[in-house]
Amino acid sequence: MEGAFYIAMFLAACAFSLANPLEKADCDLELLDSETGKVTYTTNQVSWGCLGQKPLNSTQEVHVLNLRFSKVVAELELTIQVKKGNVPQPRDVHVILTVQGHINLLLQTGIPVKFSLDPTKVFFKETGLDHSPLPDFSTREQLLNWVQTTHGNLTSYAEIEDPQSIILHVGQALESEFPCIPKLNFNMGDHLTWNAIAPEVKGCHFSKGLSKKVAYILKVTQGPASSPQTVEVKMDLSCPLGNPAPTLEAVLILQGPPNVNWLIDSTHTMQIGTTGEYSFKMFPNKSIRGSILSDTLQGLLQEAQQKFNASIIGSYVEIPPANHITLWAPSCASKIETSPSPVLTTPSMMICHLLLLRSLLLPQCSTDRMTLVLKKELIEALKCNIKHLSFRDPTCQSQEKENMLVLSSTFSECGMDMRKGVILNNEVALTLTSSSVPILTEVECLNTSAFSVHMDAYKSQKFLGTASTIELGQRVYVQVTVSPAIPEVTANLDSCSLDLGPEADSVELIEDQMAKSPRVSFLTTGSNWFQFSFLLRGHMVPTPTAAILSCNVELMLRTIQETKTVMKTSMKLNISNPLATTQGLGMPAVLGITFGAFLIGALLTAALWYIYSHTRPPGKRQPVMAAVPASESSSTNHSIGSTQSTPCSTSSMA
Repeated sequence: MEGAFYIAMFLAACAFSLANPLEKADCDLELLDSETGKVTYTTNQVSWGCLGQKPLNSTQEVHVLNLRFSKVVAELELTIQVKKGNVPQPRDVHVILTVQGHINLLLQTGIPVKFSLDPTKVFFKETGLDHSPLPDFSTREQLLNWVQTTHGNLTSYAEIEDPQSIILHVGQALESEFPCIPKLNFNMGDHLTWNAIAPEVKGCHFSKGLSKKVAYILKVTQGPASSPQTVEVKMDLSCPLGNPAPTLEAVLILQGPPNVNWLIDSTHTMQIGTTGEYSFKMFPNKSIRGSILSDTLQGLLQEAQQKFNASIIGSYVEIPPANHITLWAPSCASKIETSPSPVLTTPSMMICHLLLLRSLLLPQCSTDRMTLVLKKELIEALKCNIKHLSFRDPTCQSQEKENMLVLSSTFSECGMDMRKGVILNNEVALTLTSSSVPILTEVECLNTSAFSVHMDAYKSQKFLGTASTIELGQRVYVQVTVSPAIPEVTANLDSCSLDLGPEADSVELIEDQMAKSPRVSFLTTGSNWFQFSFLLRGHMVPTPTAAILSCNVELMLRTIQETKTVMKTSMKLNISNPLATTQGLGMPAVLGITFGAFLIGALLTAALWYIYSHTRPPGKRQPVMAAVPASESSSTNHSIGSTQSTPCSTSSMA
């Protein structure tokens, strides 16, 4: 019976109508909602990625996941596991998780893993998650430079857009023999697999279609691999309401590279058109040769209408190279409702993500106010309906401004408490519509007006005797101090730069307490001070006479490192050039002296030549007569030579 079923499917795949092939398909594709159709896929290819070779006998692994999400708050399931068959050994696995957007992280791992992440963007329920704060990066190069400087060699890098789940394998030998340099559309192989939902699933109706066939078109783009590969396609047309549409016939069109072998998993009767070869999961060894299909959108729509006689495009989607594809397109018969049906809701979907909402309550303090801002789109994404939002004093309610809820107060109002003169403390009362009991959350931030940042320059590493003048070619030592020193407050030297004026580029010295150049050294740090040095090269044209040294210092509470305050300081440094003379000879003077020396030398040489040419003997100055015979010439030369013994004989001959 099963054999007859698949034979019928094979015969249906070979059937086609004799419609005019030149007729243009009239079908305007539109996006479908998730209830009409959804396509998910699993792949090893990432937007940008690379694999680096792990040194022999090394247990340290550094993996970077650079993720981008289109949703305001997305869900991500991250699984970190050791490759099966590997011998367990102690490992130092570090995962740098940088996120564009916000995610609710569900972590599954059987080994200890250290994370670097931004807690304001990555929400997690695990209380014992070993993590450290991650700086913000505007470019891929900045991220990779930070990883290289902080953790050393990179094991893997993956840049992914809108993943639903990621499986990362650690502890396996990598075949790469080169440093990890990200490449476009990189295949991570067995090292990383991720799952995603196709973002754009479209459908349409042909204006001239009269048949009852629905075509589902999947187009897989060309990948870097040229060897044969198998792509499993699971098609689910079942109706969750239990009333399928029996009159509609399905057509499955699979377009992809010629090296793809399609493995179809479906129990529905349908026509099939594919490139390459295809087989059914129940009979994987029985391959059926496909046909040549168009690789353009318009061409595939024409073939769906003219070759397969379809009147509806149930779904059209393009996806990157994938290993597994699932097409869910419920085919349900229309129903006539005689009475309103009850609305079914999933309790878990109606529950506010309270822990995530409380993690967003991060106030900012200016010189005289504490302000807390909640974006409405984040509140809606977390499925929270807020009735009241206030400080410790219930009369201090939040205000709606554009698409935000803003809660603000001066330091002397709304029950504000000042600790040690620098830490502002209060409580936020959050009341949801589903409850009348307010939820209290303690909030703190720093009074920036109570802090000061001072910077001094020195000429020696002993840091004795400040200097306001630096010399080209000499090392300069700098100390940055934050006052007052509070144990509850952590300071970080965020950045330092040297501005040499409009005729020279600004020099980056320090970034996140790390040197930006071989001429710069980050020396040491204390609880509230930092020391570094830099060397200004000695030959600069034009030579600057002054510079502005600027530094930014981040202040944060040890208990709430997500709340950061940046303070700036700067100082003017005079620049001297030890190569210049004490009289301050400039370039015109040097050129003038050089030209004068050259002119004197030329005149002196000309004078010496003139004297020499006018004091030679006459025999030296008179040419030999050409008419004199050879014998006479010889005797004459002899006699002239005999009378040239002294300069006096020369004058007498004249």
